[in-house]
Amino acid sequence: MLKIFETSPDGFKELECRPDEPIEPGAWFSLVKPTASDLRIVSEITEAPLDILRAALDQEESSRIEVDDEQLLILTNIPKNDENTVFGYDTIPLGIIISERYIITVCLEENEVLEDFDATHRHFFDTRKRTRFLFQILYRTAILYLKDLRLMNRRTDEIEQALRLSMKNKELFLLLDLQKALTYFTVSLRSNRSVIERLMRLFGNKSVHHLVKLREEDEELLEDVRVEYDQAIEMVQVHSDVLSSTMDAFASVISNNLNIVMKFLASVTIVMAIPTMIASFFGMNVPVPWQDDVVGFTYALAAAAALTVVVTVLLWRKRMF
Repeated sequence: MLKIFETSPDGFKELECRPDEPIEPGAWFSLVKPTASDLRIVSEITEAPLDILRAALDQEESSRIEVDDEQLLILTNIPKNDENTVFGYDTIPLGIIISERYIITVCLEENEVLEDFDATHRHFFDTRKRTRFLFQILYRTAILYLKDLRLMNRRTDEIEQALRLSMKNKELFLLLDLQKALTYFTVSLRSNRSVIERLMRLFGNKSVHHLVKLREEDEELLEDVRVEYDQAIEMVQVHSDVLSSTMDAFASVISNNLNIVMKFLASVTIVMAIPTMIASFFGMNVPVPWQDDVVGFTYALAAAAALTVVVTVLLWRKRMF
């Protein structure tokens, strides 16, 4: 799907792609789930090579920057909500291409990052200021990572509460899946952080000045992006360490809970064995006490009850119940 937006003196608006009408400089080409036709049209209008446009369509593509005389490609990983995973957290590539006249974004799926840049938030950005627009996308990406990390931390707390009384592996498997998601986030955040560092170096290089213009307020925004990514990396590292320790601790808790149950069942078995033992003893075909007494059964029953109470008290004192 291809959408074209433009910020002009008349305001932010969506443009129609017509072959007979040229697109003015400063437009934003948004490609989401693009078809081959969409890619070809954008390539013809912006003169961006097809291989650059297709770079973000590889699910396994890592974050990087490519620079040449005609365009600047920034490939970054952004968080997404994935219903196919246990916790719904995953990352996908987002390609941002900056040329002398346009800015282009390419992504495999709809995402929260680009959804924020619409008509309802038009006063926050300007498509003509391509450098600032780029930094705003990167900043929004970092904010979404932080939001997802907070949600993952909250989910971890919920699982921990369930694990305190659990004797099954279900909760441990949930924590394992969550740890896997944190690992993916860690890799994506670190690679994105490398992109930010290279951007900071590139904007000090005169060779890219014809593609981007770095204003003073843009430098402050880029620094904010770097700080947010540092915070996200630190947070994901802390969560990973805590989660790893939690899994080790609760594996022991589950084993201990199982031991407690087995101890209780063993105690119950011992207590229930006493009446059975006495009944079996008096049921033997041999002379036994009180066999000729009319109330012999009562005596046997009383003996069984007394022994059961004594054993129960002893086990209780030893905390076997």
